[in-house]
Amino acid sequence: MRKECCGNEQQPGKAPAEKNKRLNTEEVLDMQGGDNHQEEGWRGHWPLLTALLILAVMLTLEYGFKYQPPFPVNLIIFLIAFGLSGYTVLGMAWRKARHYDFFNEFFLMSVATIGAFSIGSYSEGVAVMVFYSIGEWFQDAAVDRAKRSIKALLDIRPDQVTVIRNGQSREVDPKTVRVDEIIQVKAGEKVALDGELFSDAASFNTAALTGESKPDTKRKGEKVLAGMINLDKVSEVQVKSLFKDSKLSQILEMVQDATARKSQTQLFISRFAKIYTPIVFALALGVCLVPYFFVDSYSFHQWFYRALVFLVISCPCALVVSIPLGYFGGIGLASRNGILFKGSNFLDVMTKIDIVIMDKTGTLTKGVFKVQEVKASSLGKDELVRLAAAIEANSTHPIAKAVVEYAGDKAKATKAENVEEIAGHGLKGTVNGKTILAGNAKLLKKFNITYPAEVDGLVDTVVVLAVDNQYAGYITIADEIKEDAKEAIEQMHSLKLQTVMLSGDKQAVVEQVAKTLGIDQAFGDLLPDGKVEKVQGFKDAGKRIAFVGDGVNDAPVVALADAGIAMGGLGSDATIETADVVIQNDQPSKITTAIRAGKITSRVVWQNITLALTVKVIVLVLGAGGVANLWEAVIADVGVALLAILNAVRIQKMSLSE
Repeated sequence: MRKECCGNEQQPGKAPAEKNKRLNTEEVLDMQGGDNHQEEGWRGHWPLLTALLILAVMLTLEYGFKYQPPFPVNLIIFLIAFGLSGYTVLGMAWRKARHYDFFNEFFLMSVATIGAFSIGSYSEGVAVMVFYSIGEWFQDAAVDRAKRSIKALLDIRPDQVTVIRNGQSREVDPKTVRVDEIIQVKAGEKVALDGELFSDAASFNTAALTGESKPDTKRKGEKVLAGMINLDKVSEVQVKSLFKDSKLSQILEMVQDATARKSQTQLFISRFAKIYTPIVFALALGVCLVPYFFVDSYSFHQWFYRALVFLVISCPCALVVSIPLGYFGGIGLASRNGILFKGSNFLDVMTKIDIVIMDKTGTLTKGVFKVQEVKASSLGKDELVRLAAAIEANSTHPIAKAVVEYAGDKAKATKAENVEEIAGHGLKGTVNGKTILAGNAKLLKKFNITYPAEVDGLVDTVVVLAVDNQYAGYITIADEIKEDAKEAIEQMHSLKLQTVMLSGDKQAVVEQVAKTLGIDQAFGDLLPDGKVEKVQGFKDAGKRIAFVGDGVNDAPVVALADAGIAMGGLGSDATIETADVVIQNDQPSKITTAIRAGKITSRVVWQNITLALTVKVIVLVLGAGGVANLWEAVIADVGVALLAILNAVRIQKMSLSE
């Protein structure tokens, strides 16, 4: 019935299982949310309901009709109620005591209630256990609610998929479908695997991946991802990734990992509870025995009762349960908005960011390039485009794709050999025995090839070509700024965040984009190590950094930043794997949404900490002074726990809009 809130905690940084062993949904959720309940609602709690009924009847007889059954009948009745309401707590206390673990809430509540029976306070002993167990039920219900919201995400992968084989459609397990096979997706059905649309056109609901419920119309050849829902007619998709490699599978792994990573606040509270509980036992013992040496009319019964009150109110469950629940809710809130936090610790990190550093292409711009101009020198334009496309066909970079798309059939007619990538510069290969270089101006400089000065003055992105170490011409390509990029920068400035853009593109292009968007600082002509150097410089200056990127070359910087943020739609797998936060719909405005999710979660968590500690200190003082009794202690304990839990649950219903 209970989560072991004061027991052994997982060590920071350690995964809940071996690295290569993937936990299933139930295992992951149970680790975060406690025992997996076989019975829902009140039906599984008939012993507790029976105990509550017995207590109500006995209290009505005692206080309403001034009648109390004779001893030992009343003792037997209360013992039955006590056993029904507290058998799980007593059992857990016994199991822990056998391992010499006495400083936990189960042992604490057992000592307090058995102590009440020992001094004849039967009704109060039962009341403490009954109301404590009711409080635990509400805690379980809150955690179950959070588990269900996350499990809804974990259960969106279809179990069956229709695949077309030998002209026949067959229902098979999606894990058995191979790359390049054609699957059929009916209207209202979820796509099971990543691929490209094979039909002419179709509309999809992408909410499971991006948090955006508006329809997204795809054309033939465009990317379709697992988890999208087909909205209209039967469509066909050509599979491009195995089931285990789909974007959705990666997302689910991220959510699973997130439940095992604890924030610094959670880790502090767990450590606090381990120290706090034995101190409370010592203080309770002091409340009982120390007055013997200072109070003339010392009564063991009176001071023992006060010590029991002290024990009951000291239970730290409101802290230890509601705080993880708050972070769990924060992860769920962000997920519904298309943002995936890989751990609750990153919710905390996002609240402390001073500066947001962003890549340009694919992050602030669409990464959809179009050829603007072709200028040949020693070759004809068609030949220049043909050679460029032959080389660029070996790259997945958006600029390369633009060249290949522009070349059309010319790209298919010519094949390049021995193609190698020169990081941050471009590509080198051979076409029909000729050595071809295609990349930026730095590539030609690297091979000591002279080129016209006008190339360095071009603002648009340029692909410069050399054939057999002779300059051959260039192709200019332009990117388009994302619709919400300017709004995103304005939102960051409203949060007093400094904005910086880093790019491997030319400084002139970078400065033009930065001026358009209002970015504070912009640095171009950077290789991957140059980006790392810039980010390290900001870190050395004492800045807390969030870096946002999408390309493979961004992965080292994403790993270096305090919070690495990846654009999950267009982003590379390496960057998504390295990142701490993933934005599924590639919108830069979601950066500030992620920051707000962290701030909302942090605010609610600290509200709970303040509430719990304040109430407990007050009632502890009153209990030690004899002002509060066991009834008031248990009501205060359960009450503050319920308030903290309700406050934590509130996160899941909050809005992340301005």
